[in-house]
Amino acid sequence: MTSKIKVDNINKVSDDSNIIKKCGTTVTVGDASDGVRTGANNLQASDGGNLISQSGTTITLGASGDTITLASGANQSGFGRSGSVNWQTGSLKTSTFTAADGEGYFINSGSAITMNLPAGSAGAIVAVSDYARNFSTYNLTIAANGSEKIGGDANDATLGVDGQAATFVYVDATKGWVNVQNAEDTETGVPPAYIAASASGCTGPGSGCIVCTNYKIHTFNGPGTLTVSAGAGPIGIADYLVLAGGGGGTWDRGEGGGAGGYRESSGAPSGGYTASPLGACVAAIPLTVGAYPITVGGGGIAGTNPSTYYGGRGNNSILSTIISTGGGGGGGTPNSGPGGSGGGAHGGGNSFGTGNTPPVSPSQGFPGGPGNNGNPANSGGGGGATAAGTGNNPGGGNGGAGATSNITNSPVVRGGGGGGSRAWCGNGNGGSGSGGSGGGGGAGGPGGSGTNGTANLGGGGGGAGNNPIPTGINGGTGGSGVVIVRYRFQ
Repeated sequence: MTSKIKVDNINKVSDDSNIIKKCGTTVTVGDASDGVRTGANNLQASDGGNLISQSGTTITLGASGDTITLASGANQSGFGRSGSVNWQTGSLKTSTFTAADGEGYFINSGSAITMNLPAGSAGAIVAVSDYARNFSTYNLTIAANGSEKIGGDANDATLGVDGQAATFVYVDATKGWVNVQNAEDTETGVPPAYIAASASGCTGPGSGCIVCTNYKIHTFNGPGTLTVSAGAGPIGIADYLVLAGGGGGTWDRGEGGGAGGYRESSGAPSGGYTASPLGACVAAIPLTVGAYPITVGGGGIAGTNPSTYYGGRGNNSILSTIISTGGGGGGGTPNSGPGGSGGGAHGGGNSFGTGNTPPVSPSQGFPGGPGNNGNPANSGGGGGATAAGTGNNPGGGNGGAGATSNITNSPVVRGGGGGGSRAWCGNGNGGSGSGGSGGGGGAGGPGGSGTNGTANLGGGGGGAGNNPIPTGINGGTGGSGVVIVRYRFQ
């Protein structure tokens, strides 16, 4: 007969605490402070949560929300593999080595090396990745164990694409190690667009180079050269403002000159400054390694009494493919009227000069103002970067407004049209229109010369004041332009 001991509880002698206690269908091992208890089909924590539970032939580890962790140094067996590997991030491979099942390796080598595969067993898995991104120069050879195959071929495999990664799983003796995942177009972080460059020849007040936290600003008030020595990042790496010279004002009947053509990019690549409305959505300019001559347009000549009748057209400013057209001279003649912004119309009825000529998008300028051949007659103001010149004013038309940009880290208005004057001598005193904001010159008062457009703001010259017009009373010259380049350097 088999002996039996039947008890419900086993307690410690020292403190009478439970070692084993049965209550209903639950058997508790230890007390609450001991941390585990067992039920008929469960091993539970002291708080009642399952550690191990069985339902039929299914055994579940842990409960919902739990994390199952193997102790340090412990190995799992019999659970199968999900297809993943444990990447050996603490040990970059720099020379020939033998791989282990379940491991992935980053290759960081300055020479061609070999990875020897372990002996194949169904489900074994090994992965590699080009850490140094130079497999095309230093190939990685994958060598099978003995006569085992790689992809059905009893020969070594070679990885030779920069940044390549591959995962091999041993299937069977027929195919051996099969590549189940291959990446040859791996992604990297894209550095901010930047260039290394220097500038020469940019002299004069306000010109030169400003170095800020991570970008530089070169201001050319005259001709020079931007030399690019290196670059990185996406195309479109330099923001710009290219402003041409303004047109000259006229002495006879006092038409205002148009502002120089105004072109600017959005400012996004080089620090996100506030560009003028003309720069909205305009891409920055790609600059590759090489020298870029800079052209800064001078202002158009003034109409002088009595030798030169109409104001002259301003000169173009150029940065690579960006060409801004000189402003039209006052008077509306084919030789002077059209341009980046147009010159004002003659008080005797000539047409005003058209702006944005030749056309670009967005527009580089606006037309001049109309003239009035009435009594008294008056002349139109020159067009500006953001507005047309006005006309039909009793005292002469006003120049169009310029554009405001923070490309040099402070707001500056550039590209104002020159003012027009009253154009008829025989009826009362002459009058004068004002220059547009941004360097436009004002028209002269009765018997006075027009004001010059402001240098390096591309403003149009103002027209001369009429009634009377003595010899030596002239229109204003156009203001010279400017080229500003702003780019990230780190």
